[in-house]
Amino acid sequence: MEPDLNALAVFALVAEERNFRAAADRLGVTRSAVSQTIRRLEETLGIALVQRTTRSVSLTEAGERLHAEVAPAIADMRAALDGTEALRGRPRGLLRLAVSSIAEHFLSGRFLAAFTDANPEVQLDITVTDAEFDIVAAGYDAGVRLGEVIEQDMIAVPIAGEERQLAVCAPDFRDRFGVPAHPSELASFRCIGWRPEPNAPPYRWEFADGGKEFSVAFAPEITTNDMALMIKLAVAGAGITFGMEASFRPAIARGELVPILEDYCPRFAGFYLYYPSRRNIAPKLRALIEHLRRRA
Repeated sequence: MEPDLNALAVFALVAEERNFRAAADRLGVTRSAVSQTIRRLEETLGIALVQRTTRSVSLTEAGERLHAEVAPAIADMRAALDGTEALRGRPRGLLRLAVSSIAEHFLSGRFLAAFTDANPEVQLDITVTDAEFDIVAAGYDAGVRLGEVIEQDMIAVPIAGEERQLAVCAPDFRDRFGVPAHPSELASFRCIGWRPEPNAPPYRWEFADGGKEFSVAFAPEITTNDMALMIKLAVAGAGITFGMEASFRPAIARGELVPILEDYCPRFAGFYLYYPSRRNIAPKLRALIEHLRRRA
């Protein structure tokens, strides 16, 4: 027998109120509708649950037993619904994000700390990953990626301005070995590559010349999936490397790295916060979107 959960909820209200009219008023339906629902439930179960008179409503022994069994579950469901209503009103709860490791602006401690300070009832769960996957199927509320890899059915909010990728090396490496005049010459130099995860191919080095984009294929002498290690190796003079300008900016400012091939490194649309198109966005995600727009 397939249980009629709606009928059980109506029965629970009748049992609480001991009055069909009062139960109907709480449900926003007619007294007749409540009476018919209870009658169908009794017919399904094959036993009387309610004793009706012109003046009162009471429960039979079967009705008392059923009410004792279902009342706690009904109360739990009401509490769950109340909790959902509360979530609709103000930012609270767990906010799960999948963020690219090279989204430097978003991952800056100051940006996220300011968000949690302004929204103390929101708990952030951030997975830093460069794998491309369906964030909805994986249970994430939103993600942060370069705009060019975000699917068209997503809503995307820009995080900052344009970005660019740079080739860089240490001043000592430049002084000892020189630097290529064109990206096509990179194969003649020691290079340090990066891969997003252990089994992925090394990240392609992409350039542009006269508005025409092209990539350079070669085998780096060193490849790692750790961006921090890649930068340390470049600073130590191990070779030329390539990545987001924001990742190199601190080392460039300290004079530890110098940009090369800048004429072939155009700017492009940067990182976006993206999330599935929904009519009702949870307050916790809406708060992050508004925080982002205020600080963009």
